[in-house]
Amino acid sequence: MKLKSFENMNCSLAQTLEVIGERWSLLIIRDASFGVRRFDDFQRSLGIARNVLSDRLTRLTRDGVLERVPAEKGRFEYRLTEQGWDLQPALLALTQWGDKYKPHPEGARLTFVDKESGNPIQPIAVQAADGRTLKPKQVRAIRGPALNKETQS
Repeated sequence: MKLKSFENMNCSLAQTLEVIGERWSLLIIRDASFGVRRFDDFQRSLGIARNVLSDRLTRLTRDGVLERVPAEKGRFEYRLTEQGWDLQPALLALTQWGDKYKPHPEGARLTFVDKESGNPIQPIAVQAADGRTLKPKQVRAIRGPALNKETQS
């Protein structure tokens, strides 16, 4: 089934979904953040069809989330770019949502820790400019210049 493209939608979330919104993309990015680098390792970890994986890796590379770098024996590896690493807070927030609303009966699947101290990280939260944690109803969106241009004639 061909999905509708968000390419022409003037919305940051829609533009993000155009890049990473496909079913396997976030899992590929997750695995890359855990150190998976090679095609066969992604395929083994995810159990994804090779043609689907090839397509997703090509798109994520084209869109600047991954880079394809030469490795030994004429092979290639896929590594997160800065753009890819910038998705880490979103991945952590989605994982925390899953832990809360789709928990495993035996407890936590993963615990994310500070590499330096080994202590668990704080939950991802939205903060005001002064550092206060904001609840969802304390945040609102206002139109920016790119959105305002669309409505002016």
